[in-house]
Amino acid sequence: MKTLIALTLGLFFLGCSGGTGSNDETTNNAVTLDSNTSWQWQLQGNINTSYDVDLYDIDLFDTNETLISSLQSEGKIVICYFSGGSYEEWRDDNGSFPVEVLGNDLDGWAGEKWLDISNDTLKPIMRARLDLAVQKGCDGVEPDNMDGYINNTGFALSAQDQLDYNIFIANEANSRGLLVGLKNDLDQVAQLEPYFDFSVNEQCHEYNECDMLQPFIDASKAVFNAEYAQKYVDNTNGERDALCADARAQGLRTLVLPLALDDSFRFSCN
Repeated sequence: MKTLIALTLGLFFLGCSGGTGSNDETTNNAVTLDSNTSWQWQLQGNINTSYDVDLYDIDLFDTNETLISSLQSEGKIVICYFSGGSYEEWRDDNGSFPVEVLGNDLDGWAGEKWLDISNDTLKPIMRARLDLAVQKGCDGVEPDNMDGYINNTGFALSAQDQLDYNIFIANEANSRGLLVGLKNDLDQVAQLEPYFDFSVNEQCHEYNECDMLQPFIDASKAVFNAEYAQKYVDNTNGERDALCADARAQGLRTLVLPLALDDSFRFSCN
């Protein structure tokens, strides 16, 4: 059964203290995403619009306004994916990135490099991406690669650099009326949850990390989780059944998906 989408009167701005160097904490109350919100995540291939879900998470650059509008006409929330922490050579705005912000390659992802998130040169580029999300009519955004500080980026990024950048993205999104999701970055969930409307996590079951997402659950915010391990795909010795029982007990919205996120298969725990 579809979730009840709570409608409110607009956008509220909440003050927040802390040594993050950010401005205001912002929360978009246009819709509420919680543990009852069903979802589909597809970033490659022709988007399969046939799923009876509340929310679609699809690519910002590759999705046209017509498809976004069509999904919304069916009552679906549309979240638009882009990478906030990496450079992708195939994107339309690839010429906007100066060479000094381009770091090491992302392991396993050809044509993609880490970004120096401590460099303010990135800010107008990311603002432009958020403006594009508004222009296309997205209800919210999913910025990816928001945990560069724990990766081999080629830059000496600190935890504070990451907090400042993630809060910047969240505030800029919310100021435009966009929902915004925190992607992974589990070690900073407790500090960042107040700024984000939902969480998108990969493989917390496989790595026994789902408890780190509890701040979102406690705040009645949706945690969208994807798992890729073959044991879940094949349901080896009932692994997927156990995974799904655990996900439901924790209030997570878990999908078992292909790593390519191309809709070649999909198993939902709900």
